[in-house]
Amino acid sequence: MSTGLVIAIVVIAAVVFGAIVVLTTSRSTEVRGAGSLSRETRSRDRKTTIGADASTGREVEAAARTTDIVKAAPVAVAPFVAPDAEAIGVSRRQFFNRTAVTLMAASIGAFGASCVAFLWKGADGGFGSKISAGKVDDIVSGIRSNKGFLYLAEARAWVTEYPKGSLSKAKAVYGAQAPVYAGMEAGIVALYQKCPHLGCRVPECSSSQWFECQCHGSQYNRVGEVRGGPAPRGMDRFAVSVSNGNLTIDTGSVFAGPAVGINTTGQEAEGPHCVGAGGH
Repeated sequence: MSTGLVIAIVVIAAVVFGAIVVLTTSRSTEVRGAGSLSRETRSRDRKTTIGADASTGREVEAAARTTDIVKAAPVAVAPFVAPDAEAIGVSRRQFFNRTAVTLMAASIGAFGASCVAFLWKGADGGFGSKISAGKVDDIVSGIRSNKGFLYLAEARAWVTEYPKGSLSKAKAVYGAQAPVYAGMEAGIVALYQKCPHLGCRVPECSSSQWFECQCHGSQYNRVGEVRGGPAPRGMDRFAVSVSNGNLTIDTGSVFAGPAVGINTTGQEAEGPHCVGAGGH
C-alpha cells in the first residue's frame, strides 16, 4: 500500500469521525440549559407518588432549611493513656539534630584522617621516609655524567659530589649535623630542592655550575651554600647514611642550610649565570 493511499484513508476517516461528532453534539433537545429538566420529565415528576408519605421537592427543600438544632447523642470520653516511649521513637527535631551532629563528626573525622595521612611518614617509601638511592659509586658516576648534578625525584633532592679536600672546613660548619657530615665524608651531599627564600624549586645552571633560583634570583654553589640573591641561608639538606656501599637518604630528617657567607668549597661561578649575577 502506497503512502498516498494511506494518507487518503486517514483523511477520509478523520472527516467521517468529525461529521459524526458534529451531528451528535448538535442534536436538538428540549433542554434549555445546564441543570434544566425537560417538560416531559417535569410532568412525570408531578404525577409520580412514592407511597402515602411522599413529599414534593419544595417541601423537602423547606424541611432542609429548618433552623432547629438537633443535639447529638452524648458520647463517653475515653480515659487518657500515656503513649509508650518506645512506640513514639525519636521526634523530628531529635532526628535532624542527631543527623547534623553525626554528619559533622564524620566530616571532621575524615578531614583529620586526611591530614594525618598527608603528614605521616610513608611506611612503604616515598617522600618523608628513608629512600634507598643505590650504590655510592653509581651515584657518583651519575653525578659526573650529568655534569655535576643528579636529581632524585622520589626524594625531591639534588645529589652532588662534595670535594674531599674541603672536609676540614666542612667539619667546622657541619660537624653538629652528624648525618649531613657523614654523607660529605662519603663524598655526597643531598640537598632539598626547595629554595629557602620562598620555596621555589631550584634548578641547576650547567654553565655556572651553581644552583640558580629562577623565581627571585637566589644562587648557591654546587654544595648548596648561598652565593647571591635574597635567600636567608643555604639550601636545606637531608640526613644520609652509607651502609655496605649503599646510600640512604632520610627525607624525613631535614637540616637547615649554612648561614650566608659560608663557602667551604671555595667554588666560584665557572661560566655565565643562568639568572642575574652572583656575589653576596
